Amino acid sequence: MPINQPSNQIKLTNVSLVRMRKGKKRFEIACYQNKVQDWRKGVEKDLDEVLQIPQVFINVSKGQIASNEELQAAFGTTSHDEVIQLILKKGELQVGGKERQAQSEQSRLEILQIIADKCINPNTKRPYPTSILDKALNELKFNVNTSKSPKTQALEAIKLLISRQLIPIARASMKVRLTGPSKDAKRYNEKVKSFISQVEDEDWDQDWELIGFIEPGSFRGLDELLRTESKGKANIELLETRVIEQGDKTI
Repeated sequence: MPINQPSNQIKLTNVSLVRMRKGKKRFEIACYQNKVQDWRKGVEKDLDEVLQIPQVFINVSKGQIASNEELQAAFGTTSHDEVIQLILKKGELQVGGKERQAQSEQSRLEILQIIADKCINPNTKRPYPTSILDKALNELKFNVNTSKSPKTQALEAIKLLISRQLIPIARASMKVRLTGPSKDAKRYNEKVKSFISQVEDEDWDQDWELIGFIEPGSFRGLDELLRTESKGKANIELLETRVIEQGDKTI
C-alpha cells in the first residue's frame, strides 16, 4: 500500500467508506467493498476482513488520519478499536449509485422471502409467491431502506400488507406432529427445536412425539433435517394451518 510523506497520510483505493459526524468534525473508516453489511448482519466477525486499515480517518481520500487529540475530543477515548466499532455500527455507509441499487435489490429480495415464509393467503392457507408480494408492496409504495435490516423492514411490510389487505394475507403458523424412535431423537432434538416456535406437547414414553407450531417457511427445512438425522426413521405430519392475529407474534 503506497504511503505518502508526511507519515500520517495514507493513500487507499477501491474502498467503501463508513462516515460519522461528531460536532463539526467528520470521521471515516476505510473498509473492503461489501464487507460492512456482512459485519452488521453478523456474517463477518473478523474486523481484519472488514477494514482495509485499522485507523480512523478525518478524510480517507486525502489519507488524513485522525489524531489522538481529535478522537479524545469527539469520542472521549483515544482507542481506535473502540471508535472503529462505533463508526461501523452507527456510521453512514457511503456507496455509489450502482452499489446502492444492488444493495437495495438484495434487501428487497430478502424482505420478500421473509414475508413469504411467515405469511399465507388465509383463504387458501398457502403462501404467496414473492412476485405477488412484490407487486402488492409496489402498489402500496413500500420503499426499501438499506440502513435498516431486512428483518425489521419485513415486519413493517407485513403490518402494512395486513392493515391494507390489498391481497388477502395473514400471519400464519403450522401445527405439526413429529414422531420417531426416542433413542435417535435425543441426538437431534435440539436441532429440531430450533425450527419450532412453540411446543404444545412432547412425549418420550415409547416412541418420541412432539406436537408444536412452526412458520410455513420452516416446513421443508425441518422435513429435510428429520430425514437426514433419523435416516428416514422419523416423520413429520401437518395437523393444521392457523392464522395468527396481528400482534400475537413478532419476527
